[in-house]
Amino acid sequence: MASTIRCKLITPEAALIDDEVNYASVPAWDGLIGMTHGGSALVAKLGMGQLRLDFPDTDGAKGGSRWYYIEEGFLKFADNELTMLANKAVPAENLIEADCEAEFKAAEARAIPHDAKDKLAEMDKITKARNAARTKLAMARQFKHKGI
Repeated sequence: MASTIRCKLITPEAALIDDEVNYASVPAWDGLIGMTHGGSALVAKLGMGQLRLDFPDTDGAKGGSRWYYIEEGFLKFADNELTMLANKAVPAENLIEADCEAEFKAAEARAIPHDAKDKLAEMDKITKARNAARTKLAMARQFKHKGI
């Protein structure tokens, strides 16, 4: 299809997506990036957040959107092909609200150890864990009644 881009989402565990999409909203380390057909070449660092992929209508099915929680990695976009190498990626429908709530409570309860040599680095780890848990919980609540 002329107005689509090839999208690949790969983690160390699996290749999750290798399909045509109309649009991709990708969380980069410094904000969201929108990718469409004909876009300029780009290499960027992935951040943590919500990945949205919009699929085109096909002969047998109506297109739609699909969401993933992703964490860090890199992306390359060139010649209408988007390749994302993510450290972690979870389909939104696989996020279970109760598990995400428990992860969020545990992240909120974390504190800097008194004997930490680098308190700033420890606080960065805690902040990252809290932000990740908060994002996953929000996605679990948003998509708990939706299928793929």
